[in-house]
Order: sequence, then C-alpha cells, then structure tokens
Amino acid sequence: MQLHLITDGEKTQRELVRILTAVHPYVDKIHLREKAKTARELADLVTQLLHQGIEPGKLMINDRVDVAHAFELGGVQLAFHSLDVARVRQAFPHLEIGCSIHSVEEAAQATKKGADFLLYGHVFPTQSKVGLPPRGTTELKAITTTCQLPVIAIGGITPKNKHQLVETHVAGLAVMRGILDATDPIQAVKNYRNIE
Repeated sequence: MQLHLITDGEKTQRELVRILTAVHPYVDKIHLREKAKTARELADLVTQLLHQGIEPGKLMINDRVDVAHAFELGGVQLAFHSLDVARVRQAFPHLEIGCSIHSVEEAAQATKKGADFLLYGHVFPTQSKVGLPPRGTTELKAITTTCQLPVIAIGGITPKNKHQLVETHVAGLAVMRGILDATDPIQAVKNYRNIE
C-alpha cells in the first residue's frame, strides 16, 4: 500500500526540509500543500529538497502546475478550485495528475478527464476538518469498486485505524499531522509502514 505524505502549510521551511529529508526514503509521494506560499517560495523549497537528494519524481505540488512543470517534478495534485483536469492533461501530458474527490460522481468525472489517481477524504475524524463529519469507508469502497484509477484515502488515518481501509481496496493512504507533528517522524512513518 502506498504512503503519501502531505505537508500542512504550518511548518517553517527549515522544519519542512528537515522532516521531509529524513522521511523521504520511507514514503512513495510527498505532496507540497503550501497554499500560502508564492511560486517563488515554493520554488525555493523545491530547490532545497532536491539538493537534499529527494527525487523529483517523488514530489507532487498541490495546485501549482507551473512549479511542478518548471522543476520537472512527479506531478500535481488538483482540488475543486484548481485548473480543470482535462486542461492540465492536455497542456502537461508528462505530469502525473492526482485529483481530490469526495464522491462516486466526482471520481467518475476525474477519471473521464484524465486523472492518474484520486485522493478521497476525509475518511475519519481529523483536526484538519473540525466540525465536518467524516465520510467513512462506505462510499470509499463504492469508489474503489467502480473506478479503475488508484484511490488514496486521506483524513484522520492512524497506524491503529488504517486496517479498516484494507477491505476498501484503496491503493494507499495519505497522512499529514500523524507524521509531521510526531516527536519522531521517522518512527511515525515506520509505524504506518509496519516497519520495526
């Protein structure tokens, strides 16, 4: 099962570089979800991460297709407010495109428009979505059984509850605070990976 790490936009650049450099060997993708950063600030962060030995193909940029393209990174993660998936696919055929979805209908639409994988959530209660009820695993399972694309689950996933996702047949899970806020981020990643 894939493990995607998503940044939370709350760490300093120095903290991010330190944590991501330490854990990158243990994760499949790193999503830079830094909504408040300018393109120049994102470019500086990417440059530092690449200098630390993180492979370009492992890095995904949320929303900012220009930064992903300029650095020849792995891809881009698109949200509901982002450019249309089909437009990005046409203009940047080399980029891997992830698409955030919340329903079977959105999954079908993203698939039709050319997404490479889907990010579904939030599955469990999470501090990132206080006051919003979790979507649970029922619709997630409906999506994985009707959609041909890999589906990554996100939202409140812990090493203790991740087993509940196995029967949904997700391709992977995405984690934010469970790793970024851990006292020992490397051990946290290993806990998600079941590595001693």
